[in-house]
Amino acid sequence: MAELQIYESYQRLLQNEELSTPLAAILALTEMMERSRAGTMFELLNELKGGAESLSRQTSNPIGLNAGCELFIEFITLFPHDAASFSELKRELIRQGQQYAKQALTYRTRIAELAFDFIKDDSVILTHSYSRVVLKTLLMAHKRKRISVFVTEARPRGMGIKTAEILQASGIPCTVVLDSAVAYAIEKVDFVLMGSEAVVESGGLVNAVGSNQIAIIAKAANKPFYALAESYKFHRMFPLSQYDLPSHHPRLLSFPQALGAGSGSSSVRRPSESSLPLLDHAPSIKITQEDIARNNPDVDYTRPDLITLVFSDVGSLTPEGVSQYLVGMFAG
Repeated sequence: MAELQIYESYQRLLQNEELSTPLAAILALTEMMERSRAGTMFELLNELKGGAESLSRQTSNPIGLNAGCELFIEFITLFPHDAASFSELKRELIRQGQQYAKQALTYRTRIAELAFDFIKDDSVILTHSYSRVVLKTLLMAHKRKRISVFVTEARPRGMGIKTAEILQASGIPCTVVLDSAVAYAIEKVDFVLMGSEAVVESGGLVNAVGSNQIAIIAKAANKPFYALAESYKFHRMFPLSQYDLPSHHPRLLSFPQALGAGSGSSSVRRPSESSLPLLDHAPSIKITQEDIARNNPDVDYTRPDLITLVFSDVGSLTPEGVSQYLVGMFAG
């Protein structure tokens, strides 16, 4: 029942457009505390860890969610207190969780103000998919500077189109670029501005799939690659490749069995050329966008050596600086 309740809370909180997945996870855990009947800190922590694990299991891409849960549980563990009773302590922890989420909503403005100084007049910017903090930055820059923006489609979900519509409605010159045309467009670009689902311990970036190849192209073209990330997206995870991400599973990029193929190599006969069917009479196979989306990843990992700077509410950091900050943050 507790697992069902926390997942329902999380899904309800995500309906708020202002809440990213880490913040929704933090608030869901806060609501879980309000319902908890734990009588000791040990019991409460076990319940919160169980709730976090339940959310992670029920989510296909749990990376951002895990970052929020990890941060909140670490905060609960290290929280200094002189409360007279456990119930009083629990009320204070609930208040702190709600207060943090409220304060965290201001982080995007802080990041936008930091990144603003790196945007010059007549800048041409490339961005990918949909990011609230990137939108905040671009809309702020548009008020005082002339900018133009290339936005990738960001298939399979096509979230770049949502970004382009918002930018165009705000009067920002904007063009949607095919994901496969980034290398074609990069020569016109001054820098790349990228959102994030998580910034990991290596200083690398986890973001919508396609971010990695954009970073590779930007590096080859000698264009700066800036990542924007709220500090609650900093995550103690150290992937070495795409396949280390918790969102990866064996079905991704799998090869479906060919039509009519047998279960073993011994059952497959190579037909003679004369027996091959003509193309006109070949079986009709249709591959839908849904089929493609199911067989492809939602996010990918960008190595730290491809990232110029990470703009966060705690400052502008090099990828190495992110690693140092994470160590300090979780060392208490």
